[in-house]
Amino acid sequence: MNTPVFDTWIDQPLEEVLLQCRDLTEDPDYPTVARWREQGGKVLGHFQVYFPEEIAHAAGMLPLKLRGSTLAPDQSDSRFGSYLCSILKTSLELSLGGKVELDMFVSHPICDAARNLSAIWARNHDYPCQILYLPQNPNSSHSVTYLRGEYDRIMRQIEEVCGSEVSEQSLRQSIGVFNENRRLLRKLYQIKREEPWKIAAEDAYALVAVAGMIPREEHNALMQYVLPLIEARTAKAEDRIRVVYEGAFCEQPPLDLVRMIGRATYVVDDDFLIGLRWLLGDVPKGEDPLQDLAHAYIEDSSYSPVQHDLRKPKEDMLIERVRASGAGAVIVTAAKMCEPGLEEQVAYIHALEAKAIPYFVSEFEERMTSFSDLELQLETFMENLLFA
Repeated sequence: MNTPVFDTWIDQPLEEVLLQCRDLTEDPDYPTVARWREQGGKVLGHFQVYFPEEIAHAAGMLPLKLRGSTLAPDQSDSRFGSYLCSILKTSLELSLGGKVELDMFVSHPICDAARNLSAIWARNHDYPCQILYLPQNPNSSHSVTYLRGEYDRIMRQIEEVCGSEVSEQSLRQSIGVFNENRRLLRKLYQIKREEPWKIAAEDAYALVAVAGMIPREEHNALMQYVLPLIEARTAKAEDRIRVVYEGAFCEQPPLDLVRMIGRATYVVDDDFLIGLRWLLGDVPKGEDPLQDLAHAYIEDSSYSPVQHDLRKPKEDMLIERVRASGAGAVIVTAAKMCEPGLEEQVAYIHALEAKAIPYFVSEFEERMTSFSDLELQLETFMENLLFA
């Protein structure tokens, strides 16, 4: 597209840029998606946790990360059972309520509830709805070959939606764009780890979240502009405990909750929107781009409760995240009704206790609006650590 969908931040002071990012993150109307469609662009919506957005990008589509919302599920509630996590219902509500209009939807069987999401979505829409079957056994010697086949299958459907083929050259170009984006996000998290007083938790969250709502080229320009301004800040460190936030791999906590936690702590690492940061390094731009993307997913990726890789025990990965970030405690949380997240809490707690790492256990729901009790509990926990 020739006209940017999000450019009001250009040449603005840092605080204004961050304010606009926070506002966009919380806007249920997704104005950037609407602007993209007004220009004739097509949109691929994908559910949590990870999707190879380079494929949609190479086809000229806007990959939109569907991460739920704070909307009441007035229309979607009747499509689901009662005891399910909120993100399933609010993601569908965005579409049923006309907040976002898609040309294709992709989900993943990450849990018992999500495995049916694509079928429910298809029952309510007339555009293609697909399931991307990521490898259940990434330790198999055939996992990369299998995943390349899945990527190719999804790409063929994307080509049908767009009416044109996705060339290897366009895939390589898209991989280059996303490699730059991953580099910029790594830089943001380096600042969070090394100088967390320079960027508030909710501002760092919003900067990442915006990536899932605008073309990556625009997000790259935004990050290239804002990162030097953050580094140039002269804020001084305060006496706060450095923490890792673990448990937001799928449903996301409301921004006000992130803000509350950031007032009491320094969040130096987390799994917020981990799918946007799933690949840890640059993807090679080799002869077979789909093979390169599949190899990166298997061999150079993060972790979450919905991937079962024997080489990446999640408890060990969490301990390493704590060590690498210099954190002094962990907030172990999970979304309400999230079976993978709640089950993993037990393993995380045992691992943290074995290493004598302090932890705070909680749960959240994306539509929660009251945080006073949780804030009091968290402040008490942090004061005990500071003054023990």
